[in-house]
Order: sequence, then C-alpha cells, then structure tokens
Amino acid sequence: MRQAVLGQGLQVGAVGLGCMGMSDFYGDSDRAGNLRVLDRALELGCSFWDTSDIYGPFTNEELVGAALKGRRDRVVLATKFGVIRDPRLSDRGIDGRPAYVKSACEASLRRLGTDHIDLYYQHRVDPLTPIEETVGALAQLVAEGKVRHIGLSEADAATIERAHGVHPITALQTELSLWSRDVEAEILPTVTRLGIGFVAYSPLGRGFLTGAIASPGDLQAGDWRRTNPRFAPEAMAANRKIVEGIQAIASEKGVAPGQIALAWVLAKGPNVAAIPGTRHIGYLEQNCAAAEVTLSPRETADLDALSAIQVVGARY
Repeated sequence: MRQAVLGQGLQVGAVGLGCMGMSDFYGDSDRAGNLRVLDRALELGCSFWDTSDIYGPFTNEELVGAALKGRRDRVVLATKFGVIRDPRLSDRGIDGRPAYVKSACEASLRRLGTDHIDLYYQHRVDPLTPIEETVGALAQLVAEGKVRHIGLSEADAATIERAHGVHPITALQTELSLWSRDVEAEILPTVTRLGIGFVAYSPLGRGFLTGAIASPGDLQAGDWRRTNPRFAPEAMAANRKIVEGIQAIASEKGVAPGQIALAWVLAKGPNVAAIPGTRHIGYLEQNCAAAEVTLSPRETADLDALSAIQVVGARY
C-alpha cells in the first residue's frame, strides 16, 4: 500500500478507512458486515483507520475496538474528541477545555480497548477555549503516552499556526474533493509549510463523485445526506456535471470514477492521505486500488478545470 508521510514522520496508508460510514449517520448499519469490511481492510493493508466518539455516539469506537482485538499493532488508529452529542437531547456543542480533553481521551481508550491513540484530533475548534489550552492538554496526553500524535480538524490557518507553536501538529483533517476545494487557497500551503500532514475526509464527495448516487431515493431512510444541501434533487442534477467530467477520464483510463477522484486528492502531495468510508468490501477494494492510479498531466489539468463548474449547495 502506497504511504503518505504526515507530520513528525508519521507514515500512514495513502488511502485509509473512514469508519464514520459504518455509523448511524448513514442509516441502519450491520455490525457483522462492518466487521467483515474491517477484516478485509487489514488483509488489503489498509491500516489507517479513522473514527470519532461522536459517531454513534460512541458505538463506532466500540466497533473499531472489537475489530482491533488481538491485532492493535497492525493499525494506525485515529479518533477525535470535542463535539458533544447528547443522545437524549440530540444536542450538539463543542468543548475544548483541558479537563474535557483528558476525560474524553480516557473514555475513548476504554471503548477502543487500547492504551494509546496514534493520532488524536480535536474534531472542531472550540471558539470559547484558547487553542493553546486545548493543545496544552493534548501535549500532556502525549507526555503520558496515551496519545502519540496530535491533530486538528477543520481549523483555519491562524489557529493551525498557534496550535503548532504549542506542540507539533501531525495532521489536519478537513474535507477535500473535486467538489470541495476551499483548502487549496490557504490551508494546504499552510500545512505544507509547517510540515503538517493533510488528511482528506469525504474525498469521494460523500459518495456522489463515484456516480453511484443519482437521486435522494438512492439513500436509505435515516441517511443524513438526505438533509444535506448538495443532495437536494436540484443540486444533484446541477452537480452531475462534475461527475460526468470524472467519468469521462475514468472511462478513458479503464478505472472506476471513484478511483479517479481519489487519485486527484492524493496527487496534492506526499503529505496527503484520504479516508473514504464504505460498508461494502467491493468499494473498499476499489478505494485501496486507487492508491496505485497515476494521473497524467493532461488528466490532472482536465480534473482541475472542473473547478469552473459552480457547485450547487453548501457543504453542510
């Protein structure tokens, strides 16, 4: 499996596995089937797994913990803290206070059945807590051996700079795909300059860029994408032009559209990894194989030119 080198020399598979896809956000999920996908991921050498305490909440970490039993050393494990989701109230908030950082870490370690987390992200930046305080608490967890590397998610450039000044940040996780390219202007140059890795979530546009989703009816009941602006019928019809551009190149190259979309993300640099999610072994195998797809300069230019198509709908 092709590797990406994040900050502090952390090597991970360029194509990892976003385990959010196995959570309640995407409708009903089959635990046994998800465990089979995780087993197959290890067989394929896909050993960079990403989860969060918010997925479920908590059940996704428990699923990953079950899959890791007896083979923890084979996986680079990433999880996240900071988004509060009260299952009784369906309420969400953000907490980056040091005491919460420590308690959230302890809870994740228990659910994951491990004594350390390889990459621990702040899921969203807490606007009420200085980033220096949050990262200071994370640095203490590193000193205690409970966390190996620190990450941020969806942080702006100034916050990344401040955080990195307290303790080296290994990775920034933020959305990047052929229909979500905001990070190209300032974020990617910032993390590259600072020696920080970039982990792209939703690199397949939450499945839309594969061409497999033509209408909201293709999504099961309870799938949060049914409420996402980009998956409204009129938005999907307009955004289909981007998919058609990807499909044209995929057809010429004899690969799947999703593999072209992933290859474009990975071509952003050796410090870039992607974490597509899936519940299906076939798609997992397809995604892993995308790490070996190389785009020609002409293909890259054609994909870059898709930015001229106005994406309809906000990310959230």
